[in-house]
Amino acid sequence: MAVFLFRRCLQSLLVIALMSVLVFVGVYAIGNPIDILLSPQADAEEVQRVTAALGLDQPLAVQYGHFVARALSGNLGNSFVHNTPAASLILERMPATLELAVVAMAMAVVIGIPLGLWAGLRPDSVAGRTILTGSIVGFSLPTFWVGLMLIMVLSVQLGWLPSNGRGQTVEVLGIPLSIFTLDGWKHLLMPALNLALFKVSLVIRLTRAGAREALLQDYVKFARAKGLSPFRVVGVHVLKNIMIPIITVVGLEFGSVIAFAVVTESVFSWPGMGKLLIESINLLDRPVVVAYLLVIVSLFIFINLAVDIVYSLVDPRVRLADADA
Repeated sequence: MAVFLFRRCLQSLLVIALMSVLVFVGVYAIGNPIDILLSPQADAEEVQRVTAALGLDQPLAVQYGHFVARALSGNLGNSFVHNTPAASLILERMPATLELAVVAMAMAVVIGIPLGLWAGLRPDSVAGRTILTGSIVGFSLPTFWVGLMLIMVLSVQLGWLPSNGRGQTVEVLGIPLSIFTLDGWKHLLMPALNLALFKVSLVIRLTRAGAREALLQDYVKFARAKGLSPFRVVGVHVLKNIMIPIITVVGLEFGSVIAFAVVTESVFSWPGMGKLLIESINLLDRPVVVAYLLVIVSLFIFINLAVDIVYSLVDPRVRLADADA
């Protein structure tokens, strides 16, 4: 276990180092933020002064070296636009994005697993075929279009839910959360549903395929031959075994939900990290963009490690000690 964690930590550091180079070079090679930060009427002296103040007059390798030196001390640079630490801007928006992602994945699991089981246990029924067709449609619909349709129907036409913002929040351990207020839930429901749609379809397809395969296994046939109730056969012998790949996929998809919540946050004006990223890209606020991408990479790595550990706990055939050999 200790050797496995040590190896994964080394691999994670290597991935973060490589990603920092790729992200830094890619972001700093695009555009010139001075053109946006200063008015077109600014003279050459003013342009030179601001360029030197932001360190943009130095070679790219020198800028990257300064970035790494600051990053090792926990400083990811200051925002060109807000003139505040980029890390603090991201951490300020992170609770909103994590809250949205957690609720969306909870919806995907709560809705997707029961529907997938139903479609897997009764594939030839009308309900089973309808669920399968619905999952295909969920895969096909663009997220931004679904978001606009939700706003038009539930907000504009019916007036049931607000179309933008986060609503009322309550601080829990200093972290503002909207899930503990009714107004917060009204603002959260639509963007979370929009973000969860694709994941619901994925969980349905995964659960259905797992259930169909499990029903053909000998241990399920033996359980039925012993006279166990259908509820026990499904709940203990089928569901328990198909949960292993579901946990793995849901864990990995949680990282993608955080990373790709950009569209949903933009459509619903949700004040999360994704919306901050879009604003920073439009303003060529390079430090914020680089800091955001590095934070997302770090989250992905941490989630992958957590999934590996949970997988070993759920599946008795997998033990992290095996990786030590």
